[in-house]
Amino acid sequence: MERVKTGIPGLDEIMNGGVPKGQLVLLSGTCGTGKTTICGQYVYQGLTKFGENGIFLSFEDMPDNVKKNLKRFGWDFEPFEKQNRFDFVRYDPYHIEEVFDILESNVREIKARRIVIDSVSALGLHVRDKAELRRMIFNLSNLLRKLDCTVIMVSEIVPGSAGISRYGVEEFVTDSVVVLYYERNEFTFTRAMQVWKMSGSDHSKKLHPYKITNKGIVVQPGEEAFMRRK
Repeated sequence: MERVKTGIPGLDEIMNGGVPKGQLVLLSGTCGTGKTTICGQYVYQGLTKFGENGIFLSFEDMPDNVKKNLKRFGWDFEPFEKQNRFDFVRYDPYHIEEVFDILESNVREIKARRIVIDSVSALGLHVRDKAELRRMIFNLSNLLRKLDCTVIMVSEIVPGSAGISRYGVEEFVTDSVVVLYYERNEFTFTRAMQVWKMSGSDHSKKLHPYKITNKGIVVQPGEEAFMRRK
């Protein structure tokens, strides 16, 4: 099985060598877990280490704000934008159907191999009907599969929720699921992640601690985190 290495220290180890090529990965977590950081690191590593062009699609934050925050880790995307190897765009979730055509065009134009979607949770702010929301997420996932890219799709979990996604549908339309936790243990807060599923591939079943350093996310594959699970 051909795999795409994320380039994130420790993450590929718990994924048994990386993400199976062409898969759609759901990245879920509450606020403060570093979801956007992981997305930026995944795309940047693709550009700098693996020669894979990428697209960062945002339904929420403006590109300049996200790029400014990611630059704190030393990730400067502007040179790659000028080389037409990277595209950072914000799409209006009000017009999701138009997004499909625009995204497909952008992928083909820059020959993107990596895509991140941050985040599908924003769609629910504009679509109140749950059936319609599920249809939109399903259609988006189908489009992403057709583009022959390896994709990370973010879902924001409500604090205190027992679910692993915002709307309870995202995990069923994706191939792999990685859940991020940020919980208080005694006097400190601990971050940990777990690969819930990875279609067609073995992976670590443990809960692994990780840190957000000045160079990005670092996962500790040889360690196991223990948290109070709700």
